Amino acid sequence: MMEKRTTPADVLRTEVGTLPSADQAHRDIYRDGGYLELNPTWHVEHSPWKAQQIFKIIQRNRLTPGSICEVGCGAGEVLRVLFELMPSEVSFVGYEVSPQAFQLCTQRAGERLQFHLKDILQDVDAQFDLLLAIDVCEHVEDCRGFLRQLRTKGKYKIFHFPLDISVQSVCRMTPILEARRVLGHLHYFTKETALQTLRDTGYEVIDFFYTSHAIELPGQSFKSMAVRPLRRLFYRLAPDLTVRALGGFSMMILTR
Repeated sequence: MMEKRTTPADVLRTEVGTLPSADQAHRDIYRDGGYLELNPTWHVEHSPWKAQQIFKIIQRNRLTPGSICEVGCGAGEVLRVLFELMPSEVSFVGYEVSPQAFQLCTQRAGERLQFHLKDILQDVDAQFDLLLAIDVCEHVEDCRGFLRQLRTKGKYKIFHFPLDISVQSVCRMTPILEARRVLGHLHYFTKETALQTLRDTGYEVIDFFYTSHAIELPGQSFKSMAVRPLRRLFYRLAPDLTVRALGGFSMMILTR
């Protein structure tokens, strides 16, 4: 009897279960409810932390926007928290293409906090002082085309990029494949590739800093919690090396 050969597909199935079919791979999970099924809270529990990181980069660069727009605003909780943090004359608008997320947004709408079930790139009149794209670019199939078109919609732009590529994630592969299966990530970044992608598409980088869900957010896995003290210690000693080697970080970037 011939010995069965192990194929790359077999390895992937071992790592993350059955591979998606061609039909599944081309589903629009943001419109058909697939994303909500995999992420029932739409990450609302992380929104206050993200809003605080956005507020930090706004403050340290002394930005005074009169209008703030979030592209791919999800459930709208980031904007709602910013609404509480920013001056009362600031207006807020969120754009979302998912009907399921938009239903969550409507619960947070108000006089100076509005939401649209629309692709901002199709809105010719959209123009804002500050645009937010928080954990969005990695989901967009034509990421570079999206960035080029988005650039004209605001004076300043703030991006949050998850830095999925690290030594440990590449060695293990499970984190990368899980980010694709559960979170819908299509693109994977390091600090250098995130910054260069923005520069290649016409943005001027003004400021940036690392953020770390693995260190700062509750609700992590047992394994992540176990290495948290080590990650925190190494980050204090060598931030860039720790991010590149251990992962668990994202990056907040201010551009114009």
